[in-house]
Amino acid sequence: MTEIKQSQEEIVAALLKKYTLTITTAESCTGGLIAGTLINVPGISDYFQEGYITYANEAKEKLLHVSHETLTNFGAVSSETAKEMALGAKAAAGSNISVISTGIAGPDGGTDEKPVGLVYLACCLNDDIEVEKHIFSGNRKEVREASVLSALQLVERMIKKHMDKRIES
Repeated sequence: MTEIKQSQEEIVAALLKKYTLTITTAESCTGGLIAGTLINVPGISDYFQEGYITYANEAKEKLLHVSHETLTNFGAVSSETAKEMALGAKAAAGSNISVISTGIAGPDGGTDEKPVGLVYLACCLNDDIEVEKHIFSGNRKEVREASVLSALQLVERMIKKHMDKRIES
């Protein structure tokens, strides 16, 4: 008998259900693709609370409370901004988990310091935040799709790490 492989969004949805956790997304370069991918899973409405598309810096400030100073000093594509986006999204939605993306999907907009394909992903679960820096290759669509997969893998790792700690204590 052939085993049916779960998609990454199905894995995350199963973990959310197993541990009765809620999630929210805040996206810049992925433009709602993380939320849309999660919403592919039937029954996700029990766990998915809100999704923010904060493409403009003004939206990051207004909706997620990313500080103007952070955006000015480090830019929208930075670990500092990613961390503040994750904290802000989680607080705004009142969810257990937030996952965010901010980056340069291309084909334009890159610099030597911040090349096309640079993406910061962050996941916040309770008080634990992890930020990952990636440099993806490919066209705009491929960078966005790679970002979504990596973001969902980050959520999976965070849930497993946090729940393992809870079970051990």
